[in-house]
Amino acid sequence: MYDPIRASDAVIARLRANHPSLIDLTTGRVERLLAALDHPERRLPPVIHVAGTNGKGSTVAYMRAMAEAAGLRVHALTSPHLVRFAERIRVAGDLITDDRLEALIAEIEAANAGEPISFFEITTVLALQAFAQTPADLCLIEVGLGGRFDATNIFEAPALSVITPVDYDHLEMLGPELSKIAWEKAGVIKAGRPVVVARQMDEALAAIEAEAAQLAAPLTLMGRDFDAWEAGGRLLVQTGERLLDLPPPALFGPHQFDNAGLAVAALLALNEARIDEDAMARGLATTVWPARFQRLRGGALGRMAQERGADLWLDGGHNPHAGAALAQAVARLTARDPRPVVLVSAMFARKDAQGFFAPFADLAPRVVATSFDSPNAAPAEEIAAAARAAGLAAQTASDVTAALVAALSVEGPAPHVLICGGLHFAGEVLAMDPETWPR
Repeated sequence: MYDPIRASDAVIARLRANHPSLIDLTTGRVERLLAALDHPERRLPPVIHVAGTNGKGSTVAYMRAMAEAAGLRVHALTSPHLVRFAERIRVAGDLITDDRLEALIAEIEAANAGEPISFFEITTVLALQAFAQTPADLCLIEVGLGGRFDATNIFEAPALSVITPVDYDHLEMLGPELSKIAWEKAGVIKAGRPVVVARQMDEALAAIEAEAAQLAAPLTLMGRDFDAWEAGGRLLVQTGERLLDLPPPALFGPHQFDNAGLAVAALLALNEARIDEDAMARGLATTVWPARFQRLRGGALGRMAQERGADLWLDGGHNPHAGAALAQAVARLTARDPRPVVLVSAMFARKDAQGFFAPFADLAPRVVATSFDSPNAAPAEEIAAAARAAGLAAQTASDVTAALVAALSVEGPAPHVLICGGLHFAGEVLAMDPETWPR
């Protein structure tokens, strides 16, 4: 199976060489290695474990920003990285250093004693060992794939679990039914431990509620036990006891009000007194999460767009649910600034490209399809054909730079341009210039 991690530094090259990214949907190998390391997962601050299809990373980013605004030191494990491996592991708020990585890899490989283990599994163990060795107040763990058999699902009693919206994705491993996908995600629910759940489709919710009931896990559901919405440009979060009036989330798009509201509800369930409403307000207003409807002003592509008078955005969404959220965000842009829209898109061949483009039909954007450096990337013409099947005009370009040139060549007003189709593609865009590397 293709390993989508770029060998752009010595750490990644070493991990790729020794631990191929062969996915093994079981926690057995991770549990064995953690035992050999004297169980670092049992020596962590309170853990919030986050599963779901879309919005996991944004929800983690909001929780981290709000907790840090309150003065807490926060560990975070997220995936994938966009440019550098260190983006996956924040130790007490800072990206892990290369020196620390090298020392930890040597320690963990010695403990592993040559036994089979995948890239993601050893990355998970590496992060947990780093977290256990460094004092902090909170630990945020994002699921890699699925949930029930994911390498991160080794916590017997997390402080709480969070499930973001569940939709169709990774069907070859988790599906094909939505109920099966939701059952996989619901694997992060633990006996007697609270779980905070985003709005869900009925089929997904039924599987999540069944798991929570079986494990006697208190379930707090958006739209039933709490809610979040935009009013007058503000984020309002209503719980049974209080109404929080908060600034709008820093990440753009109407879907981010739901993600931010879910993060607020999770921290309320955590019941950490230091994370008060003022800290929540400051954190929401300053959250950063690259490649999630990110405005690109720097780098060669950003400057190219600015010279034409266009605005350039970047998003890693790649499935129909993400396409719907992006279409809503673009609709908001055009409502206040009615200029043409162009999508520059590339994605993996296994993705539902037509389903991704379908929500854009009413906006009628022009699509410039391209490809990127992966044997599993769909050919540009295949992406263009999917866009046409969704009712959109489409053309192809050889690479993202040529695609942006084509996008900016539209006659009339300078367009809104959205580069989209997947996080690997987004990472290639950000990697083009150190000015746009995530920090």
